[in-house]
Formats: sequence, structure tokens, C-alpha cells
Amino acid sequence: MLVPEQILRTFTQNIFLSMGCSDAHAALAADVLLLSDLRGIDSHGVARLTGYVRLWEKKRINATPHITIVHETPTTATVDGDAGLGLVVAPFAMKLAIQKAEQYGSGWVSVRNSNHFGIAGYHALMAVEKDMIGFAMTNASPLVAPTFSNERLLGTNPMCYAFPAGNYPPVIADMATSAAANGKLEIAQRLGKQVPEGWIQDANGNYTTDPHALKNGGSLLPLGSDREHGSHKGFGLSATVDILSAVLSGANYGPWVPPFVAFLEPPTDPVGLGIGHFLGAMRVDGFRPVNEFKAHMDNWISRFKSASTIDPSQKVIIPGEPELESQAERSKNGIPLIDAVVDDLNTLATKFGIAPLAS
Repeated sequence: MLVPEQILRTFTQNIFLSMGCSDAHAALAADVLLLSDLRGIDSHGVARLTGYVRLWEKKRINATPHITIVHETPTTATVDGDAGLGLVVAPFAMKLAIQKAEQYGSGWVSVRNSNHFGIAGYHALMAVEKDMIGFAMTNASPLVAPTFSNERLLGTNPMCYAFPAGNYPPVIADMATSAAANGKLEIAQRLGKQVPEGWIQDANGNYTTDPHALKNGGSLLPLGSDREHGSHKGFGLSATVDILSAVLSGANYGPWVPPFVAFLEPPTDPVGLGIGHFLGAMRVDGFRPVNEFKAHMDNWISRFKSASTIDPSQKVIIPGEPELESQAERSKNGIPLIDAVVDDLNTLATKFGIAPLAS
């Protein structure tokens, strides 16, 4: 089903309003989810809306948070999200990082007591709009086993780096530090499809292609899948995200991070508050004139796009390029939603007494 962007945006905003969010927070939360769907990252868009509602019903999401700065220096800060939507808390933190960067050249903000913040790219791009380099990362509920382990200790822990360019769009490296994001498993489950080998292991540490394996004690694998293919590097990247997002901020880390799914209760022995994020912004002109940087970014992009390829029908893809192409196409033609997601959204519409998505 193809849904026009504005219809889906209004629908999503109305769900957040029904949860008790303010007009501003509902619009912001909807904007974060819609950018994900527009950019083709279906696992983190409106398909997650039901999950946020369930967490709110369990009183694990505060729809009217009082977001506060609990520690601060001229260039750094720690923010407490008051259990609010990460879709709202993270932009607050990034705005603060940008303000500090505008005055001092860079700004770095850690966040505790938050929830799932959507795609990291949304927050990093906020800095790019100000001719800054943006950084955004978050820890997540433990689904990933470290190299050589069958115990789930880390989340998919995404990180994003975004760089402004001149004539070209920004370069955006937005990725999970696991072999695959959990949202991709959820999509495979809804479609009744198997997943590629190397994404998941079962409870005994054997590869499996069953997208339901996590429910039976399995775990996602770090980026690289196994030691021979560099899973220790994925483990290291994920650990970095966990430490910067949570150990630094006072959020829960490792196996203590509360689960996104509402049917699982948070650990009874928390080591912090909620989940954590880490966001940063650096002014380009703190290093060289912006126009010079952008000209060389364009040159960098151009050279990589012209690289010779093994197969002449293929081309080198610049980070962020496929998402930008998806955004242009979906803005024009609508956002595709699978039947299972449409059914979930219409169930929410019935729950809150708002108009359903037309089939």
C-alpha cells in the first residue's frame, strides 16, 4: 500500500497527540519517524509506532517529559530525558550540542533516561544544516552477543556520522554495529521470510536463518558475524557506543538496558536511568573555511563515484546516497507499507478513535 507522505505524517502525529504529547512534541516525533520511512529505512519508521504506544501504556514512556540539563561545561552537557520519547529527547540534546558548537567550536551531549530515538541520521543531519559535522549514537536493548559468546549483552547500538558537502548531498554513514538491525528481523517476521546467514545465532551459537530465533534464546551477531570476518571490530564499535551513550551519561548499559518490547519487563537491578544517547556537533570552520571544506568534499565524492568497478553495471555508492534517492522517490510517489504494518496502524486508529489509513 502506498501512502502519501502528508497523510502518513498527519496520522502519526495524531497517534502521538492521542498519547498526550504536546503539539510540538507530536510533530517532532512524527517528523523523525517519517524521515526514516522516506529514506527507505522502513525498520525504524511508522512500523515502530505500535511499539512506542505499548511502552507508553506500560508507563515506560512519559508523553510529557520535563527534559533537563543535569551537568554542564561550556562544551559538554548531560541531559536527563525524564523517560520521554527518544524521538523528542535526542533532538533537544542535539540542539544543545549545536548551540555549544556555535559558541565554542564543538558541542558534546550525553543523554540518560531516554527511549528509542529513531534513526541516528535524523539527529546528525541537524548539525549538517548548520555547516557542522554531526555525530549521533545510542545504545539499545541487549540482543547482540559479543564475539565468542552466546549471551546477549549489547544492543544493535547504531552510530551516525554526517558531513556537509557543496554541490553534492551530505555524506551520511548511519549504521548499526550489529550484522543487521533488529528492525530488519521484524520486517522478515512480518513477511514470513528467512534472513541471511550470519545475522543471527541460535541459543547454542550456531548460525540460523530463522528470524524468530531471538525468541528462542538466540542472539544477533556483531558486525562481521564471526571472528574470521572481523566480528571483534563490530563488538568494539558497539562497546564504544554503549560506553559513550550510557556509562558516560548515567543510563543503563550492556544487559541492563530496558527492552523495546513492552511484553518484557526491564531488569530489576538497573545500573542507570533508561537508555542513553551521545550526540555531537563540530563547526567545520573550526578547522578550515567552510567553502574550502565543501569543495574538497565534492572532490572526494566525485572521485569515489568515478572509481572503476569489478562489474561495469555497478557503481560505488556514497554513504547516504541510496537513502536520498529513496527520499526523492517516496516524497513524490508515496511511502510503501506492508499489509501487516497497515493492520497495526489501523488497530491503533481504532484504539484512539482517529481515522484509519484508507486501504
